[in-house]
Amino acid sequence: MRPSVFVPIFTVCLVAAPVFGAPPADDPLSAVLARMDQTASKFKGLKADIRKVAHTEVINVDDIDVGTIMVKRGVRSRDLHMLVEFKQPEVKKLLVVGGKAQLYLLKNPNEVQEFDLTRKFRGMFDQFLLLGFGSNSADLRDAYTVSLGQPASETVGGEKTTKIELIPKSPEMLATLKKSELWISDSKGIAVQQKMYTGGGDYILATYTNMAVNPSLPDLKLDLPSGVKVTRPLKN
Repeated sequence: MRPSVFVPIFTVCLVAAPVFGAPPADDPLSAVLARMDQTASKFKGLKADIRKVAHTEVINVDDIDVGTIMVKRGVRSRDLHMLVEFKQPEVKKLLVVGGKAQLYLLKNPNEVQEFDLTRKFRGMFDQFLLLGFGSNSADLRDAYTVSLGQPASETVGGEKTTKIELIPKSPEMLATLKKSELWISDSKGIAVQQKMYTGGGDYILATYTNMAVNPSLPDLKLDLPSGVKVTRPLKN
């Protein structure tokens, strides 16, 4: 799978690390990392509304998708099940189970595209999961250069937040993802917004509302019409 394809698959579902409360630290960055270290293991899943804006700088166009996201984590931090269902402006669904992703587009109702994420792009996949679904500060700092964003404090959707900035250390990852910014709620300790810079002024901005952490969730699967065939458009 080419990096240019890898990013669009995951930008529909990458959220910032969901973390809860923790004792205060000496500075805002240390406080955020302390919360993650103390409580990341408590995260089992989430459900939220998602609004994703994909900005293309060269033509100054924003593509906006609106829908829902559900995430379940197993015993291991990378044992991840995730279902994203966009309802506007068109129906599309993405299911990620372990290292396999399935993408269904209503405009192509007779097929579901399947992608193997565990082979050539294993390292990139692991780093995206670190960015997306909770990790301790040691893991983050191993994969990213972590710093406070500028400005460090912002209000997003009525929530006071602390913004952090992550720059990949891996040259392969940096070729695909230049920088990410995460807005973490000061009161909830949960990320409510994420911005991924993919180069040339392009970015993906994801905002999460009505978030429920550790809810009771069903098994995550695609609800597909009968007779849908699986295709594998790209090979690793």
